[in-house]
Amino acid sequence: MRRLLPAPAHPSHPTSPPGPAAGGPGEGAAVDPDVDRDVDRDVDLDAAYAYPADVVDAGRAWVRANMVASLDGAAQADDGLSDGLSSPGDKRVFKVLRALADVVLVGASTVRKEGYRPPRPNPAYAPAREAAGRPPVPVIAVASRGLDLDFSSPLFTEAVVPTVVLTGPESDPERLARARAVADVVIAGGPGAPGVDPGAAVDALAARGWTRILTEGGPHLLGQLVAAERLDELCLTLGPLLLGGSATRITDGPRPAVPQSMGLHTLLEEDGFLFARYVRGFSG
Repeated sequence: MRRLLPAPAHPSHPTSPPGPAAGGPGEGAAVDPDVDRDVDRDVDLDAAYAYPADVVDAGRAWVRANMVASLDGAAQADDGLSDGLSSPGDKRVFKVLRALADVVLVGASTVRKEGYRPPRPNPAYAPAREAAGRPPVPVIAVASRGLDLDFSSPLFTEAVVPTVVLTGPESDPERLARARAVADVVIAGGPGAPGVDPGAAVDALAARGWTRILTEGGPHLLGQLVAAERLDELCLTLGPLLLGGSATRITDGPRPAVPQSMGLHTLLEEDGFLFARYVRGFSG
């Protein structure tokens, strides 16, 4: 992994001073914009992707998305899955982003298509997480309107920490009872709402102390978060592929009232793949 552009400190979201941090090695470490300009030098991914400490330590949610796309905007390969767009570097970034997160928010469709399994403790991060009073792995939170989930799958039966299910107040009572038997169920939405309200879901997770929120999609959930103006950051892997066709983009949801402006915080490259970190309102 090589740095092409430096990662300047955000003027309104400064990073913490160097030293031990709650989320794992390097989280909160300052990134000096005036050093490490050698493109052949490896990058400290923990520092490059550190959450803004002034936000999360104050108990406010920071919602980060991690997505992958082809050069022409496809969010899935020919098999309908995202893995065909990935690379070894993308998988390393994926692991780091999970290790730094408190909770991974994902849509039910993505859970079904991608065969989600519960995360396992990462030896490089688990001790620091434990010392900070955080679970050894991030919680998986599944947003599901219809609760059409396999509650006998390892995601629910083998999770190190209980999987959370976020659903609406009008969920089917029988499915709701099955979900509550194996998961931590949260009603995220007001009376009469047909499904999960993305803003209410984010607020419910932050209320439990899970302020480092990572969403891995899919495109429908990400589109909802963008429309609700609850996305703070997008980590986008751009693969050197031209797929054509009519594949879904990384967002597939309602159009926001106002297009969301994002600033490029960090750009990394490896083997033709670009790894961009965009932050809302950022100007380097």
